[in-house]
Amino acid sequence: MSCHVNGAGRLFGGQLMEWIDVVAAVAARRHALSDVTLAAVDALEFIAPVRMNDTVLLSADVTWTGRTSMEVRVETFVEHLSGQRQLVNRAYLVFVAVDTMGEPRPIPPLLPQTEIELKEWQQAEIRRAHRLGQRHSEVPKATGDADVR
Repeated sequence: MSCHVNGAGRLFGGQLMEWIDVVAAVAARRHALSDVTLAAVDALEFIAPVRMNDTVLLSADVTWTGRTSMEVRVETFVEHLSGQRQLVNRAYLVFVAVDTMGEPRPIPPLLPQTEIELKEWQQAEIRRAHRLGQRHSEVPKATGDADVR
């Protein structure tokens, strides 16, 4: 739709991000069998533009699970009239399963079955370690107890 593209006829990145969030949440809810909340967007890589009238396909898979959280990979493709697909975006999002009170709840484990799934799991572990490392190295916020003169 024309409201989703900029003056150059390319899809707004924010619009694609909204679609990615929706598709990832559906995959996460299906795996968790419960509501989920978005905890982090770990990676979002724009590889090629999506143009006006392109057919856009989004595909989501759970790639890693913890006790209450999971990583979801979303790949976005443009499908040409020939049926050939071109990867235009890849994103990794982290969701937490929540109960009816909004508290984290346990989820079923993901058991990688193939070499590709195992490799994706291992890469997810690396992304998680990096994400946790960043969280602990952030500058502490002011507490408001500072002596102001």
